Amino acid sequence: MPGEARGGGAPEVGDLPEAGRGGSVRCVPAAMSIPLPLSAVVVSGGRSSRMGREKALLEAGGVPLWRRQRDVLRAAGAAEVLLSVRAEQAWRREAEGFDGQLLDAVEVGGPLIGVTAGLERAGERHLAVLAVDLPQLPAEWFRRLWAECAPGVGAVGRRDGFFEPLAAIYPKELMLDACEALVRAEFSLQNFVAAGVAAGRIRVREIAAGEAGWFENWNEPTPRSGAG
Repeated sequence: MPGEARGGGAPEVGDLPEAGRGGSVRCVPAAMSIPLPLSAVVVSGGRSSRMGREKALLEAGGVPLWRRQRDVLRAAGAAEVLLSVRAEQAWRREAEGFDGQLLDAVEVGGPLIGVTAGLERAGERHLAVLAVDLPQLPAEWFRRLWAECAPGVGAVGRRDGFFEPLAAIYPKELMLDACEALVRAEFSLQNFVAAGVAAGRIRVREIAAGEAGWFENWNEPTPRSGAG
């Protein structure tokens, strides 16, 4: 498939209708008119063992999560959007609209694999990372994070003392750190982000009470996820 590479809720205000197959109309976030100097990656290479089915194929508002997250990142202004997946995930062959697919090259490493591959492949100096299983997160979150970024510096949200590393923006300068963490088998994204903060490469934005619901995670079957 061209563009492949091997490597490491509710609609929001301003959403625009888009014609779907068969003439149906669905809502997608309105894209920013001028792309930001920002690459992005949808991290979806997990095995969905607790969910019992591919999380990327669960639907939010009638749209598969992989498509929703792609559209969120486009609406946030990303100049390119990549997809981090495993080679054996058959649905990826139908996942159109990405600028490339990053196929996990190792079996262990968790989402750090996708973050590392995204930093390696990114054409811009910042990379927005979005997990496929955050169905409530809007494009507005990345716009707010982008306002915290600077050359060589990214941004991450934090609530109750824990970072949200799979809804964050990382600077390209952390690519070597990510590669070294994989080599050392240090796969914790909390630790990776904490090291970036200590080094001055990531700024922390405390998540407001009104933003907390954006980080609802679909890890297990529930009526809301449609898998319960």
